[in-house]
Amino acid sequence: MDIKFSAKQLAKIIEGNIEGNEDVVVSRFGQIDQCDENCCTFLTETAKMEPLIYDTKAKIVIVSKDFTPQQPVSCTLIHVDDTKQAFIKLLQLHDDLKPQRLGISKHAIISKSAQIGQSVYVGDGAVIEDDVEIKDDVKIYPQVYLGNNVSVGENTIIYAGAKIYEGCKIGNNCIIHSGAVIGADGFGFIPNEQGGYSKIPQIGTVIIEDNVEIGANTCIDRAMLEATVIKKGVKLDNLIQVAHNCEIGEHSVLAAGCGIAGSVHIGHHCVMGGQVGVKDHVKIGNYVQVASQSGIHRNVKDRVRLIGTPAIPAGVGIRTYSSLQYIPSILERLNHLESHCVIPEEKASDEPQKTE
Repeated sequence: MDIKFSAKQLAKIIEGNIEGNEDVVVSRFGQIDQCDENCCTFLTETAKMEPLIYDTKAKIVIVSKDFTPQQPVSCTLIHVDDTKQAFIKLLQLHDDLKPQRLGISKHAIISKSAQIGQSVYVGDGAVIEDDVEIKDDVKIYPQVYLGNNVSVGENTIIYAGAKIYEGCKIGNNCIIHSGAVIGADGFGFIPNEQGGYSKIPQIGTVIIEDNVEIGANTCIDRAMLEATVIKKGVKLDNLIQVAHNCEIGEHSVLAAGCGIAGSVHIGHHCVMGGQVGVKDHVKIGNYVQVASQSGIHRNVKDRVRLIGTPAIPAGVGIRTYSSLQYIPSILERLNHLESHCVIPEEKASDEPQKTE
């Protein structure tokens, strides 16, 4: 896609002030240290990054409103209040200008009872079962599967190969990436008399609220009863497992590889790093932050920062883990002391012990 922007146009969009040639034109966006002469980029507000602006090949660089070059620069500068937010706004504009997919492929398999809204795209090989409801401006890419009675809200995008089982509800403005599976059976079994396991029917559903993004190959299991709920604004990375009957609160963010066991309740505005594991039936408060690869085994209060397995408060945990590197030398010194010291043996005494 070849879309060209002048510095004057970009400055108007992000409400910035130009320093340099306002007529210079760019056709793409890039990182400041990897740009060519067709690029617009931005400079983060750190002294460490500043030297990059003097070597960049970019024609336009977005900088903070109080940035003053310490050396000559060959690029046009656009001064703004917040460089990252301004650059993201331009990326969103660029994304919105991409050609939009419309129309229903003749190679899609769609039930006669399905209800399809206006301006909907359905790609090749998609399968839409009975009584599915698809609202306006939805995009369903090739080989997506929507089971019976699934509903999909307005302006939602479901990328190629995602599978949504029967009865699941997807809100407005959601993004579901390739390979995601929503509504598979929860992991429920009970020992039987034959020494094996009998399957517990999983008759609940999954509810995905508005403005949720679900990463590639992430799995969200249906509840045994009632619903597994992903609240509005939640962002789930790739390769995450959310088990049955969980609830993830509004605007919480989970990085790749997290594993959330059954019936876990996560509050709103929580942040979990990659590969965090949470034990079943745990309740996590609001605004909780958890470091990567931590394991949570018990309930967590609001606004707590955790690290480690089992997870402990981050302040204590950082000091604890940083001290581990010194244990070998401490043991070596202790062994040396023991080998050079005579430790008197305790003598037994028949005298009664004096008590106070």
